[in-house]
Amino acid sequence: MIKAFIVDDDPGIRATNKKLLNEYFPNIELVGETDSLDSAYKEIRNLDPHLILLDIEINGGTGFQLLQKLKPYTFKVVFITAFNEFAIKAIKFHAIDYVLKPVNSVEFQQAIQSAVDLIEQDLSTDEQTAHFVENFQQKSPKKMMLRTLNELHLVNISDIIYAKNDNSYTTFYLDNDEKIMVSKGVVYYEEMLAECGFFRPHQSYLVNLNHVKKLDKTDGGFIILDNKTEIPISARKRKSLIDLLEKI
Repeated sequence: MIKAFIVDDDPGIRATNKKLLNEYFPNIELVGETDSLDSAYKEIRNLDPHLILLDIEINGGTGFQLLQKLKPYTFKVVFITAFNEFAIKAIKFHAIDYVLKPVNSVEFQQAIQSAVDLIEQDLSTDEQTAHFVENFQQKSPKKMMLRTLNELHLVNISDIIYAKNDNSYTTFYLDNDEKIMVSKGVVYYEEMLAECGFFRPHQSYLVNLNHVKKLDKTDGGFIILDNKTEIPISARKRKSLIDLLEKI
């Protein structure tokens, strides 16, 4: 049975998390809970849980400081946190599972199930979490984590040439000819990567403008990338794209 531990300084949130775990995840045993960094460190070391439901701001410090103290570890982490644009952005870049407060039962189920899948697959997330904790304060991230069904890929953002949407999946094309398919639509990554020089010229594509070789205005217009891939441009995106390219 999977053992879980809750770290949150809000007793109401802890109660909600316990209720939802009990209701939707009977295969998860809650082995403990606490509200502070020091007690969490001691109890987690003693109980050795598989899953931590962790708030970012806790008594005596932060969830990030707790993870640093606990290194090395094998448990999976789901952040349960109040909305903080900066923190959530960092969490998304590293494909960390999270739930926003106030806790929504659907989002809770999705995040916990995702963590359970990682545990059951015995898929190591050491590099993922370590890189996140070490780099969550970077204003301009240089790497991001792409999670596939069986693997976690830490990639240089600058190595991504473009991404293509296919229903609810997105395939990332890297400059070493590697392709990585993830189970999220391209719209999920559009806003996240905008400040990293990416632009969505067409509903099915997200392009790294640093890999644009030229812009062809014939036949409605299309982008030619470094790897010779041709990307269509929608009429309503053409002017915005040209404006951005002129600033590079």
